[in-house]
Amino acid sequence: MMKIAFFLVFLSGAFISNVNTISVDENGYILYCPCMGRFGNQADHFLGALGFAHGLNRTLVLPPWVEYRKGAATSVQVPFDTYFQVAPLNEYTRVITMENFMTNLAPSLWPPAERISFCYTERMGLDGSAGGGCNAKSGNPFGPFWDTFGIDFVKSEFFGPKLNYDVYHHDMANKWTEKYPSDKWPVIAFTGAPASFPIQNENRGLHKYLKWSVTIENAARDFIRNSLPKGAFMGIHLRNGIDWIRACDHVKESSNLFSSPQCLGYRNEKGTLTMEMCLPSRDTIIRQIKRQIKNHKEAYKNNDIKSVFVASDNNHMINDLADALKRMDITVVKLPEDNPHLDLAILGMSNHFIGNCVSSYSAFVKRERDAKGFPSTFWAFPVEKHMSKSAKAAAGGGSVTHEEL
Repeated sequence: MMKIAFFLVFLSGAFISNVNTISVDENGYILYCPCMGRFGNQADHFLGALGFAHGLNRTLVLPPWVEYRKGAATSVQVPFDTYFQVAPLNEYTRVITMENFMTNLAPSLWPPAERISFCYTERMGLDGSAGGGCNAKSGNPFGPFWDTFGIDFVKSEFFGPKLNYDVYHHDMANKWTEKYPSDKWPVIAFTGAPASFPIQNENRGLHKYLKWSVTIENAARDFIRNSLPKGAFMGIHLRNGIDWIRACDHVKESSNLFSSPQCLGYRNEKGTLTMEMCLPSRDTIIRQIKRQIKNHKEAYKNNDIKSVFVASDNNHMINDLADALKRMDITVVKLPEDNPHLDLAILGMSNHFIGNCVSSYSAFVKRERDAKGFPSTFWAFPVEKHMSKSAKAAAGGGSVTHEEL
């Protein structure tokens, strides 16, 4: 009996060991620090990095999201799968979470003595010194990000000026592979994201592989079901904090600002950036909401908009909007506590979304809705000039109903 018990224990241990074994991708890995901006910018960069890794046929190591919280001395690293599912990304290209990579692969595949940081050219340190390297850990969030995983770099590698992140043109993917073959460079770790901002047009469609975690999706559906009146609802995004007001001051000197290519085009082929698009007035906001409610009513006779859900970085304008829409019997709602990711998920499920052309946060919602075929518009943007008749009709469209939740 003891021999049998020992044999069963042995088999059990062997089975567990086999399950926990992760095969090594012989084509190599891509690591990077999502060290520019907050979530909207990081999401742009993530999709660019996803496209880049796919182009090089390497596995993308999914970095945690970098967050800045009140009271925290440094940035906080939130595991990628806290907010998004990993499995759908594998439908497009190979991925692995950074936690998984560092625990199970890095000790042998990327030992401390071989950890090299990649950057285009020298990067100045926090103290103003260059030192001839990438200074990959200088400053916040750079230092805290790599320190989260106990990563130090022994030297730097400059890939500029002959190489860049655009793997869709000029045979760039092959140039990377020729310069850094995976047998000699199994891991390429970038100081920052291997992607452009705003997102490269070719990478916008990759958003369809970015799926909210079950926890966030369920929370969004629960809020819609329990906190909004039965019927269709509109989602709006208002950027009006002091930092945004200062950013919009640059409109007068910039034809394209932040994510404005999402509505103006990458060559301004669809219009010119205005202050009203960046920082819409109260009158513009109310007028556009009323017009969209009317459009929706005409397009969807039995699914009138009953509420407006507001996400904002500062002033949700709840009282102003409620007063302006009371004759239309519209309820105006926001989350009881700040939760930007839940805001995004709810906005993505709305029957119609109005966002800020310049904001990367709005751009996230727009890309998600485009992937689902849901309608969206932007504040103060003359979309009518650029929409087909069928698109105009769909502008009153519907997405998630209470019956579907």
